[in-house]
Amino acid sequence: MTQFRFLRIPTLGCLLLAGMAAVGCQKKPAAPAGQEPQGLPVQTVTVALQPVPQSSQYVATIKSRRSATISPQVSGQLTQILVHSGDQVKTGQVLMEIDPRQQQANVAALLATERQKKAVYDFDTIEQDRQKKLFDAGVTSRDAFDQAQQAFENAKADYEAAVGNRKTQEQLLAYYTVRAPFAGIVGDIPVHVGDYVSTGGSPPTVLTTVDENKDLEAYIYIPTERSADVRLGLPVDLTDNNGKLLEKTKIDFVSPQVDSSLQEILAKASVQATPEMVRNAQMVKANVIWSTKPMAVVPVLAVTQQGEQSFVFLLQQQNGMAVAHRVPVTLGVTVSNNYSITSGLKPGDQVIVSATQFLVDGMPVIPMGGPPQAAPTQGQGSGAHASAGADPPQSSATAAKTETPHKAVSHRHHRRHGRALARKSRQTKHQTVS
Repeated sequence: MTQFRFLRIPTLGCLLLAGMAAVGCQKKPAAPAGQEPQGLPVQTVTVALQPVPQSSQYVATIKSRRSATISPQVSGQLTQILVHSGDQVKTGQVLMEIDPRQQQANVAALLATERQKKAVYDFDTIEQDRQKKLFDAGVTSRDAFDQAQQAFENAKADYEAAVGNRKTQEQLLAYYTVRAPFAGIVGDIPVHVGDYVSTGGSPPTVLTTVDENKDLEAYIYIPTERSADVRLGLPVDLTDNNGKLLEKTKIDFVSPQVDSSLQEILAKASVQATPEMVRNAQMVKANVIWSTKPMAVVPVLAVTQQGEQSFVFLLQQQNGMAVAHRVPVTLGVTVSNNYSITSGLKPGDQVIVSATQFLVDGMPVIPMGGPPQAAPTQGQGSGAHASAGADPPQSSATAAKTETPHKAVSHRHHRRHGRALARKSRQTKHQTVS
């Protein structure tokens, strides 16, 4: 009998712990059976019409109105390179020297010949004057005077030819000194001192380039399909490859002819950007703005993609509560961080711009910063009350119905736990008796 009394002690302890657990479970609050989940907080913007430029993007090439490729005008060996790539040079500044010694010898020889011809010319000039005086005095015959005059004319012609030859060779000698044709910036120098450069060959030897990095133009080739639209004064936005705006300009030249190889029309726009922004021969993007049109504009984050179709979520009222409604839209051009919408929206629509990745069609939402939602009608959930920050009142009957299932579940659980403890007690008792 004493053994049974001790065996009941652990059984009563387990039942006591089970009862305490049941009391603890009953203290947990339960959500009302008819209450719907709260909405997702979202931010919205109101759709309004904005002027959106209707443009086409083309690749443009920046070119300088004054840009020269320096090639040799004489053949010879380079003896000096007096500038470096990127140097600023003035008009007539010496860039390079080609070995001039052979040409200098030619000029010296021609100069000597010129002096010889000059001596003969001077003598024949004096002789002609003397023969004329003698002929006028009747001392010499007409034939002697004519011979003196003919010798004078020959000497004069020879002397003038010698002078011409000497000047030509001196001009050619000047080509051995390569000078800058205008003020600008020296480009790449692919040659070196000691290289032999020549005027022949295909292509000819290139010594360097000189570019005047001002008075730039953007060369834009426009397809012939737009020939009726392209005209002087059209606005052009020049951007780099990252979309950064370089300059706003206008078309100031339209070619009257179509390029036969490209079948495109050349249009030019002046560029006043600094050398740090654009350079000669640089490729940029040119957005030619044909017109502007009022269109709906929404932020890029408001647009979701599904396949090739684009959607936005609108904030709408349904049965007295705010829900997200998905509508398909047609995208237009991109304006900064916004999309223009060609169809699908109208002014005044409330577009959701946050948490769009979590939204589904018909999902309850809470406009952040908006006015409190109206109270739901009978039979609806309390999502609107929750957005206002107040708990809905409940009657005692409703609370009883809500708690009853929880209590029933708890009692069933504890009864199963008690039966398990009883079976364990009987097994222990059996082992003790045996």
